[in-house]
Amino acid sequence: MSGLKILVLHGPNLNLLGDREPDQYGNFTLDQINKALEERGLGLQAEVVCFQSNHEGVLVDRIQEAAHQYHGILINPAALTHYSYALRDALAACRLPLVEVHLSNIFAREPFRRHSVISAVAGGVICGLGPDSYVLGLEALIGLIGKVREE
Repeated sequence: MSGLKILVLHGPNLNLLGDREPDQYGNFTLDQINKALEERGLGLQAEVVCFQSNHEGVLVDRIQEAAHQYHGILINPAALTHYSYALRDALAACRLPLVEVHLSNIFAREPFRRHSVISAVAGGVICGLGPDSYVLGLEALIGLIGKVREE
């Protein structure tokens, strides 16, 4: 499946990876995750475009723009996972294949982190595997895109 273009969205505070709570998130940086995704994308014949924002509205704008520019979205909504109906509605409206990822296992953390308003509109959720969550999410997303194209 060549010529795919994938948008990767990183939510609030993920720009702090490497410094932020390394016991919870590890010592890797967002740049390292992005490079791994871009390299894996090349191996899967997909262009990967990564974007991070600490602002909900900026992420909503990117999602709305994505509908006609990308084949799918890989997203770590970070804290917005638990309460952003604006993000959820934008993802549903763009109607692109979507995979939600998290570095930590949100189901093994504080009770407020165990609920995602995004999951209901995602084709799948991968969490708890550190940076591998992203790479596995990218692979899963490309599989979902292939299924959508077959229909």
